[in-house]
Amino acid sequence: NDVVGTDASIGFDTAVTVATEAIDRLHSTAESHNRVMVVELMGRHSGWIAVTSGMAGGADIILAPEEPFDIEVIAKKIRHRHRYKNFSIVAVAEGAVPAEGSHWSGKATIDDKGNPIAGSIGHEVTKAIEELTGFPTRLTVLGYTQRGGIPTAADRLLGTRFGIAAIDAIVAGETGKFTAVQGENIVLEDFSTMMGKTKWVPKELLEAAWGL
Repeated sequence: NDVVGTDASIGFDTAVTVATEAIDRLHSTAESHNRVMVVELMGRHSGWIAVTSGMAGGADIILAPEEPFDIEVIAKKIRHRHRYKNFSIVAVAEGAVPAEGSHWSGKATIDDKGNPIAGSIGHEVTKAIEELTGFPTRLTVLGYTQRGGIPTAADRLLGTRFGIAAIDAIVAGETGKFTAVQGENIVLEDFSTMMGKTKWVPKELLEAAWGL
């Protein structure tokens, strides 16, 4: 959902639905075994899936690339929560990074293209939380399951509307544009609007996620 110029991207609603259902399922095993469950979600450069599914699924802590984190602050929050709850859920975007100046140097392993390798930051966060809190902590990496499966009704409708608009644009001789949704309307935007740019998760949404 990080494409500039459109309110929503095809597949985002499906990915969030899959991730939310996974987080829902982790609640029961986390509570029954008194554990901290870390779930790593897609999001190399922005945390749209982690933030939205984390909020919808009731994650206690959400880490996104837009907001570098301090692992000691996270550990403190988990210890405080465990005074009255015996489990915690931590949603981590694969591109999440520790804040500069924090006492923890863990970070994601990078591939030859400079992208974080799936599971690496989740593993580091899981290990650090267990070491700092003493609570048993386990990692779940959803990976490509977020991209597959049956699309939601919202994504099917959006794809259909985009397809109709694209065909109409071709017939009209429009080029160099992409279909986008803005409010209730399907519009055409120049490719220059989105090329080389990233639509970040809004600050107010990040603050709401962190304040859960």
